[in-house]
Amino acid sequence: MPDIEIYSSGFCAYCVAAKNLLKAKGLDWREVRIDLDPAAREAMLRRSGGSRTVPQIFINGTHVGGFQELAAAEHDGTLARLLEGAT
Repeated sequence: MPDIEIYSSGFCAYCVAAKNLLKAKGLDWREVRIDLDPAAREAMLRRSGGSRTVPQIFINGTHVGGFQELAAAEHDGTLARLLEGAT
């Protein structure tokens, strides 16, 4: 099973959309709420190269980006490769 992390916050429509896309594919993820944990926000900023918006999604340690990047990766086949562990 791929290791999927989603940095999110409460009331984030793009976070919900990302989780729905992953759920539709039968995938599980670990959610990290940056609005509840300041240290998690700092970790997200560091890991994402300074991206401040949520969601920030990582698959098998690779930074995918936000929902739009996740949807684009699904469309062009990149997501399938990431889920297999290939980059």
